[in-house]
Amino acid sequence: MSQSSTLSSVDRRFPFIRKLLFPVIFFTLALQGVPLPSSADEIAGRAAVVIDSATEKILYAKNPNWKLPPASTTKLVTAMVALDRLSPDAVITISSNAANTPSVSPHLRPGERFFMRDLLDLALMRSVNGAAVALAEAAAGSEAAFVPLMNDKAMRLGAENTRFINASGLPGPGQHITAFDLAKVMKESLHYPLLQESLGVKTKEIRSLEGRRLLVKNTNQLLGMDNDCIGGKTGYTRAARHCFVSAWKKEQSTLITAVLGESIRDNLWEDSTALLAKGYDILAQKAEPMIYFTRSNEKPIVLASHKGGKKSSRHKLVKSKQRKSDSRTKLAKGKGDRRDKAIKASYKTEKKSSRHKLVKSKSKQRKSDSRAKLTKGKGDRRDKAVKAVEKRNKREKGGRVRVAEKGKKLPARDDLS
Repeated sequence: MSQSSTLSSVDRRFPFIRKLLFPVIFFTLALQGVPLPSSADEIAGRAAVVIDSATEKILYAKNPNWKLPPASTTKLVTAMVALDRLSPDAVITISSNAANTPSVSPHLRPGERFFMRDLLDLALMRSVNGAAVALAEAAAGSEAAFVPLMNDKAMRLGAENTRFINASGLPGPGQHITAFDLAKVMKESLHYPLLQESLGVKTKEIRSLEGRRLLVKNTNQLLGMDNDCIGGKTGYTRAARHCFVSAWKKEQSTLITAVLGESIRDNLWEDSTALLAKGYDILAQKAEPMIYFTRSNEKPIVLASHKGGKKSSRHKLVKSKQRKSDSRTKLAKGKGDRRDKAIKASYKTEKKSSRHKLVKSKSKQRKSDSRAKLTKGKGDRRDKAVKAVEKRNKREKGGRVRVAEKGKKLPARDDLS
């Protein structure tokens, strides 16, 4: 019997062996750095996952355990902890600290009062940071005292790679979450009917107890476009980029998708629907579960106000990469030109220096010769002076002979002692 026929008979008799061997082989290759299929490129975000809510099983994922900033998806945990400690009908007064927290509109005012349920809508639908801080202060006395409660909640949910430092999701050191942990957080939030209501409403009018009216529109653009979408929570900071977690229900299955680190906001919706389609295919056994790991891929960040399509954004990305390539080529060429110029300049400098040394040495020689002549001339004059003095002394009284020291003139006779 041939080897191929033996393998096929084993596969027919033990079909589960293929399912067991596939993930083992996949993770072995991933750990050894072997290049994997490029299907992960279909998801533009830095990390993404789709899970079966019933089992928390990963159906499809890209870098599901990468620790990335959570942005305003943090408010899901804030809302759950606040509801664990406060009544939805509790009246909360906005502090100056909450009112002054950097945030999108509508901006809250110090001393303004809201029902707790209305602050939940502001935090989850519109992602108002001041509303999250007000909930934290009401539940624990201060935001600083509220944060440990958030981290405890995350640990109890099994989000072991998550850590919060504030109630709003504003960026800061040490704050991170993973796509897999974010999906677990979303799953838990569905157990809170009030949160599920806030996450699934497109628009709502909110009133403060002082009578101010606020029209709030949900930032989740998939609401109303697909009836299977239960709800979702967006997030954005420059550090986190665009983030989105959502829940979907089709027949008896509930799937949860999470995307972190998306450069373009419109890609959040495309990535989420792509993840959803993959999840349903896997549940229908049309495809195998898959987890991809990639290297960090820094892409240009497009701000939340961007409304362009995916095609144009990719065109811009390719164009940007082309410009970078051209600039690098020019830089390399420029470096070569500068190197050649430097060599020529160095050669000219050395040549000039050698000429200068030659001229200098000739100048020194001329000076030396002139000094020798000068010294010789001085010697001759001194000898003549000595002879003249001797001759004069002989003529007079035969006194002692005065000889001038080198470099000095003969003093007058009345200066002698």
